[in-house]
Amino acid sequence: MLVVLYGCETWSLTLREERRLRVFGKRVLRRIFGPKWDEVTGAWRKLNNEELRYLYPSPNIIRVIKSRRVRWEGRVACIGKKRGGYRILVGKPEGKRPLVRPRCRWEDNTKMVLQEVEWSAWTGLIWLRIGKGGGHL
Repeated sequence: MLVVLYGCETWSLTLREERRLRVFGKRVLRRIFGPKWDEVTGAWRKLNNEELRYLYPSPNIIRVIKSRRVRWEGRVACIGKKRGGYRILVGKPEGKRPLVRPRCRWEDNTKMVLQEVEWSAWTGLIWLRIGKGGGHL
C-alpha cells in the first residue's frame, strides 16, 4: 500500500478516483488474506467488507491520503518563501483559463478535506494565511 500512496500529499482527488482507490485497497486486502472456507456451503468464498475491517482495522486509504495532505500543507506553510512547494501552495497562476468548466482546484480540495476531518475553519485556513504573510506561528 505504501507504493500506492507515494506523493499522495499533492493529489487532488475526484469522487470517482476516491471510489477507485477504495476498490483497489479492498482488492489488495482480499488478495493478501485470501479466500475463506465456508462451513455451510462447503466452498471457498471471498471475504466481505466487515471481515476485512476485522482483519485489518487500519483506516481506509482515502482517510490516510487526506491526513497526509493536511500534514504536508502544514509543513509547506512553515517553510520559506523561496521554496517551490510554498510557491505552489500560495501562488496564483498567470495567463488565461480555458473556456471549459474548471477542475476542482487543489486549494478547494484542501478546504473540503479540512471540513471532512472536522477541523475548525480557521485552523485549516491559517496555514494559507501564514503562507501569504498574514499570520504568525
